[in-house]
Amino acid sequence: MNNLHQSYSRQQGSQEEQVIYDYFLQHIRTDTPGQLVEDFRRLFIEGRGFRDIEVYTALEKIIKRKNNEYQFNHFFNRCCHILINHWQMDVQSYSAIPELIGLLENLAPPRSGYQSAANRVRYLVKNFTQCEDNVKLQRLARVINNRLNPDKSDLVGNLIHRYPYLYNHCLLGDESSQEHQQTVRKIKTQTEKRFEVNLSRYVTYKVRLAQISRSPEVAQEKSRIIRPVKNPTLLKDKELNQALKHYMGTVDGGHTYKSLSNNFLTHTVHTKTFGRYKDDLYEYIFTSLDPKYSKGQFNKNLYNLLQNTLPECNNQRPTEFLMLRTSSQLMNFLVVENGKKPEHYVFVDMISNMGVTRTMGLLLKVVLVSGKVKPYLEKRFSILFNHYESFTKDGVPSLVKSLENLQLAFSVHFGKVDLSCLKQVKMR
Repeated sequence: MNNLHQSYSRQQGSQEEQVIYDYFLQHIRTDTPGQLVEDFRRLFIEGRGFRDIEVYTALEKIIKRKNNEYQFNHFFNRCCHILINHWQMDVQSYSAIPELIGLLENLAPPRSGYQSAANRVRYLVKNFTQCEDNVKLQRLARVINNRLNPDKSDLVGNLIHRYPYLYNHCLLGDESSQEHQQTVRKIKTQTEKRFEVNLSRYVTYKVRLAQISRSPEVAQEKSRIIRPVKNPTLLKDKELNQALKHYMGTVDGGHTYKSLSNNFLTHTVHTKTFGRYKDDLYEYIFTSLDPKYSKGQFNKNLYNLLQNTLPECNNQRPTEFLMLRTSSQLMNFLVVENGKKPEHYVFVDMISNMGVTRTMGLLLKVVLVSGKVKPYLEKRFSILFNHYESFTKDGVPSLVKSLENLQLAFSVHFGKVDLSCLKQVKMR
């Protein structure tokens, strides 16, 4: 009998949640974003004065029955995303998204000792603001709000809109709805495209300046005609130009990163054992290291890491699983292991000794020979981003430069941007 009652309660809970979902789904087609933000405020922030008694009654039953705060968080998060997912499809409704999420800031605490429905709602919503779902909502608000009002804050967290490769890990969770995933994918694609267009325009502008500088007699006249294009990164012009030439040009023995990876893949396709594959991978990585740096402890640690990766499989053929597992272990070693252990001494040491651009190039080399490890590298950087989110940009300049360089490297090698004109001239 007890099991039947629990099953019935879960079913009723689902039905009552659906009442509220349906209310928002229906009114989102007829009401303005402003009206729905006000509805949301009255229902969840004030917990009283709602215009639809059936909806408020359903909420009262939900909060009385749901002692499990995790369940409420899931329900509340979905209510938020029903509105967000619809508004993000209409540019004119964009501003309602950060306005809605802004309701969760500076909430008044629930009144101690009061057991009213309104007080219980305020308690549960206040509790929601402490969970990871709220963190992701706040980041999403910053991404969207930046399109309307570029954020000039110095905090690293406010840079999230610049790095679409972080979106899947910083804006989505394991239980994100299909609709929310589609929303983030759409915003991610738009951000990538916008950056690539701006980068292409900037490079074209710099190339034209370099071309007219060869004719001093007409340079002054033509330079007045060319409209300046802003550097789309947070790097200085010289840093950006050097990074572009590094990721696009030759690096080791006159080879580009792409040709080096192709040579490695062509060579290892005939490798018979996993042990031999790891030896080849070690040599492939080793050639990108600064000779002075590779003579230190790093070289030994890198070799030991590879040797200790699945040694029981050394005599097997190097399957895709084994190669991907090895690459993921490399990312743990080179960047950061996980969010619970965010130590990244090796990463900091590489940047200190080789510089940001060469360090990102080393990570790029690994991704180019094992494409499926790219999301894993993105996850590593999302861990670093989360760790330093509350820091100022000036407090972690190497991290900001790393994020910018990785954005460039990904755009050059995995994007659709055409920067071939850069090879025609020497940019300063």
